[in-house]
Amino acid sequence: MKNFFTIIGGMGTLATESYMRILNQRTKTTKDQDYLDYIIVNHATVPDRTDYIIDHSKPSFLPSLVEDVKQQSLLQPVFMVIICNTAHYLYKEIQAATDIPIIHMPHLAITTMKKQYPQAKKIGLIATKGTLADHIYENEIKEAGFNISLGDQAVQDEVESLIYDDIKVNGSVDKEKYHHILNTMHDKFNCDVIVLGCTELSLAQEMAPDHGYDVIDAQSIIADKSIELGLKLRKGEEIDFSKIY
Repeated sequence: MKNFFTIIGGMGTLATESYMRILNQRTKTTKDQDYLDYIIVNHATVPDRTDYIIDHSKPSFLPSLVEDVKQQSLLQPVFMVIICNTAHYLYKEIQAATDIPIIHMPHLAITTMKKQYPQAKKIGLIATKGTLADHIYENEIKEAGFNISLGDQAVQDEVESLIYDDIKVNGSVDKEKYHHILNTMHDKFNCDVIVLGCTELSLAQEMAPDHGYDVIDAQSIIADKSIELGLKLRKGEEIDFSKIY
């Protein structure tokens, strides 16, 4: 197979499935051959990203992801995506392991937000405590010129419960809990836009969308970008990766 891309997933598996559903549903098709060419790596045993970020004595996820990108590089995909926001804590180290471009999901999400909501004043960020601790999204949002709110401990407890208890453990989305989180960030913390900084939250948005709030869904955005780039590959067009954000 030529002119394909690689998806590094499994962090977690249900979120990766969500990305693939969105990818395939949004690709315009009339026959089997219209779907995009890609390889999915569902590396479910990658050590927990948040555990390592919070406590560096815990197993690092870097060796697993470096191994993945090196293995995939032998097959020569044109680009890769990593379907885990928190894993981008070590993006530079992962990218350094290969010459194949890896699309930076948080950077893509916030550059898209800046174009879509230029008049927004305050941006809410909901994510794992690992993503909050590594400041990836916080720095991106501030560098884009926006104020940011992380909510409070009560919101974070709800977010963690939704991600871990409901989705990762039980494999389900608590609609009321998800909508309550969005409502709190909007009403209590006056957030114009809410960034979903975890792919499990993207799964929640897919399964229980609340259209009453403006959200930036990083996984949805990178799925759209994957389709855009995948169709360029299909047409034999050159891609300037310095201009994709």
